[in-house]
Amino acid sequence: MFSAAIFDMDGLLIDSERAIMNTWITVGHELGVHIRPIDYAEIIGRSLPECHAMLARMFAAKQVFQEALTRVRQRLHSPTSPPVFPLKIGVHGLLTVLVNAGIPCAVASSSSGQEIRSRLARVGVLDFFNAIAGGDEVARGKPDPAVYELAASRLGKSPGNCLAFEDSENGVLSAHRAGIQVVAVPDMKQPSVEVIGVSLTILENLDRAIECVPAWFGVEDLAK
Repeated sequence: MFSAAIFDMDGLLIDSERAIMNTWITVGHELGVHIRPIDYAEIIGRSLPECHAMLARMFAAKQVFQEALTRVRQRLHSPTSPPVFPLKIGVHGLLTVLVNAGIPCAVASSSSGQEIRSRLARVGVLDFFNAIAGGDEVARGKPDPAVYELAASRLGKSPGNCLAFEDSENGVLSAHRAGIQVVAVPDMKQPSVEVIGVSLTILENLDRAIECVPAWFGVEDLAK
């Protein structure tokens, strides 16, 4: 049994990955660069510097990439009208069950700590979390284990006492390498053989996780 839960954010808690990808594809098209979803999928779950390095190679010319980055930021990070990425299926229900049962929860995301707090606050779930660990706080991003190790330490838990929830291959490998068992909830990419091999289970959405809470966390009555 586990005594804490750690969640990825983009593509797992909120439906943001698809919108972000489509923004990059649209901007690329405007600048004459064709970005395929299958190529973009390799970026998902990585740290921001790594994402930018991979995208820069897709745009080839540094000047073109910088213009693309400016346009994407204008559309995704507007201070006056920032996008609201909706919650994924089952998120609110699962968090409610865990918090009511006294299970501490954390976020371990490749996004910055500020972005995590902002996006989760806009959909009303920030207060469910006892700790936040962002990609800007670690030297290396997922699939490196650092961000999951940081999240576990901020909860005051050993990795073996935590259960992670992830949507991306890089995220699953990050949690696994931190010594944390992980439930995979695929979003934009079907799980690889490696992901299936290291995951505790594969779920369609987080709503499916609610029925597993008693077995995973020792909660006897989900109605409490």
